[in-house]
Amino acid sequence: MTATIIDSKIAQRRGIGRGALKVSGLGLGTAPLGGLYRDLSDAEAHATVAAAWDAGVRYFDTAPHYGNTKAEHRLGDALRAYPRGDYVLSTKVGRRFVPRVTPYDPNDGWQNPLPFEAIYDYTHDGILRSFEDSQQRLGIVDIDILLVHDIGRVTHGDRHPHYWRQLTEGGGFRALDGLRSSGAIKAVGLGVNEGAVILDAMAEFDLDCALLAGRYTLLEQATLGDLLPACEKRGVGILLGGAFNSGILARGVGGDLKFNYGTAPREVVERVARLEAVCASYDVPLTAAALQFPYAHPAVSTVLTGARSADEVRGNVGSFSRPIPAALWSALRDEGLLDRRAPVPES
Repeated sequence: MTATIIDSKIAQRRGIGRGALKVSGLGLGTAPLGGLYRDLSDAEAHATVAAAWDAGVRYFDTAPHYGNTKAEHRLGDALRAYPRGDYVLSTKVGRRFVPRVTPYDPNDGWQNPLPFEAIYDYTHDGILRSFEDSQQRLGIVDIDILLVHDIGRVTHGDRHPHYWRQLTEGGGFRALDGLRSSGAIKAVGLGVNEGAVILDAMAEFDLDCALLAGRYTLLEQATLGDLLPACEKRGVGILLGGAFNSGILARGVGGDLKFNYGTAPREVVERVARLEAVCASYDVPLTAAALQFPYAHPAVSTVLTGARSADEVRGNVGSFSRPIPAALWSALRDEGLLDRRAPVPES
C-alpha cells in the first residue's frame, strides 16, 4: 500500500484561545468508534485512526458518552502508538459512568455499548472525577482539551437550570479553571449542539474553545449573526463538528436521511436536494462543499469528521482537499442557499 500524501490544508494548524495550542485543519471525531448506529471491530477502529494519522490529522476528539466509554478505550489504545507531543487530544466531562443497573435503551443509538450508564454531574467534584476516569480509560495522562458535554436545553430541557447551577454555583467552571491553571489541561470549552449556551457560558467563564456540532454548516448558518462574531472577538476557537448535519450532507437525498440524529424533515430534504443540484452542476461532490465551507470562517479552528473505517477517512480527506471553483459559492448565494455574510473558501 502506498503512503498517503499529506495535504497542506489538513496538516495546517490553527490556534485556539490565547494559548499556544494548535489543531490540524481536519480532525477525527470518534462517536463512530463508540458504535454509533453500527458497531465496528477493534481492528477497524485502529485502522481508522491510522488512516487519519497517515493523512496528517493531528487532532482527535472523544467522549465518555460515545459507546458508554467504548470510544475512549479504543482511541487511547490506538493513539499510544504515536508520539504524544505530535497530536492534540480532547475529551469531555459532564457525565460520570457507573455499572449499568437499568436496561439499555437501543434508541440511544449505540450498537454493543459497554455495560455502563451515565449520571449527569457538572459539579466541581464530578468534573474532576470524570477527568480522572477519562485518563484511566484512555491510558493517556496528558489530555489537552476538556469540554463540558451536552450542557443546554437541547439535552436537558426543563432540567437545564439545575445542571447550569452545578457548573456555576456548584463549582464546575471552577474545577475546569483549576485544571487549566495547574497545567493539567491546556484548554477548556463546551461540546454542544446549540449556539445559545456557548454565549451563556462565555458570559460566565473564560472559554478557550467550543465544539459546536451542526449549527454552522452548508445547510444552516444562523450562528453567523451572533455566536461566530462573538467567538472571533473573544478568541474562542470553534471546533466545528457535524459538518454533514448527522449524515444528510454526506449521502445526499439518495442516502439515509438523518438530520440532527433523527429523521430529516421534508423542508430539510428539499433544501439538500437544491444544494446537491447546484454542486452537481459544477461537478463538485456535496461532501466536498460541506466539509470545506465552514473552514473558511476565521472563528473555525478545525473541522471534525467522524469515520468508522479507513476508507471513510480517506473519503473525507479527499473531500476536504478537493479544489472547488469560486463560482460554486456565488451560485449557492444566488440561489439563496448560502448566507451572503458567510466567508467562503478561496478557489
